[in-house]
Amino acid sequence: MKKWLLLSVLSIMVVVLAACGGDDDSKSSDSDSKDEYTADKPLVIKFSHVTSIESVKGKAADEFARLVDEKTEGRVKVEVYPSSQLYGDNDELDALVSGNVHMIAPSVTKMVKIDPRWQYVDMPFLFEDDEHVQAFFKSDVAQTILNSDQLASNDIMGISFWGNGFKHFSNNKHPLVNVADFKGLKFRAQAGKVLESQFHALDAGSATIAFGETYAALQQGTVDGQENTFNNFDTQKYQEVQKYLSTSAHGRLDYAIFVNKSFWESIPEDLLAPVEEALTEATDLANELAAEENAKSFENIKNSGTVEVYEMTQEERDALKEALQPVYEEFSEAITTDLIEGIEALKK
Repeated sequence: MKKWLLLSVLSIMVVVLAACGGDDDSKSSDSDSKDEYTADKPLVIKFSHVTSIESVKGKAADEFARLVDEKTEGRVKVEVYPSSQLYGDNDELDALVSGNVHMIAPSVTKMVKIDPRWQYVDMPFLFEDDEHVQAFFKSDVAQTILNSDQLASNDIMGISFWGNGFKHFSNNKHPLVNVADFKGLKFRAQAGKVLESQFHALDAGSATIAFGETYAALQQGTVDGQENTFNNFDTQKYQEVQKYLSTSAHGRLDYAIFVNKSFWESIPEDLLAPVEEALTEATDLANELAAEENAKSFENIKNSGTVEVYEMTQEERDALKEALQPVYEEFSEAITTDLIEGIEALKK
């Protein structure tokens, strides 16, 4: 009888332990299934940007999506939303922080609200040429703002730079040749105190207008002119609403890729590696395309028959640079001399 009772107790214990072990296996299996993404149920990365699909940014974003699909065998899907389809200039950063989108590629000046050093890109004549710009993108100097504590504290991670090009002035009144030609004109500008100071130094006015609304503002005469790359000018069809363009190359319009930090770090490692590899390749493409597309767009503008293009001499650009020196006096402290001098030291 005692033996029978002992065997019964042991049998019950074995059943209970087996059941517990089965629960653990079941939980483990459930957990694994939640982290597993397939071509039928992929991980979705929402990528929002404000330029057209024909722009450098648009082409690079679409190539990134294609590469991710290829490298992850469809387990990750990048949904690209161009032309402010989801969020415009003024909203996409907040959308990234809140997690409503996972990736954006804004003009770097949009980051000024988080870190004033991002205004470096608007400093007049800071960069000498495209080679100088690329040297900066790959430098330790760039990493000091791309991976800053200010970004991390806002749940943002900077990944890479996508070049766009040098900015040039255009307007509807007359050719811009000398400093005096800017007086009294009103220009569309991105948000930022540096740009306000730039136009003030030229005795011109400025109005902060979203990129997607700029064409209408020029068409309606809300502003007389704007500053942009050749490619943006061309793909946004500003030749339909602007009469004069001068090759000032006075500032830069560049982008950077920012992601929602929490989301990015939650991507399983076996998927994150090919996604980052795809982004590296798309970044190389973006920077290669920028020079090519700007050259093509410049020819398109000159051949449009609607825009009078004035190619400024170095002496005329130097005079413009001299007139804009008060901008450095006003903003060197905010942007920091370390960053400005670090960029200048990269010139060859």
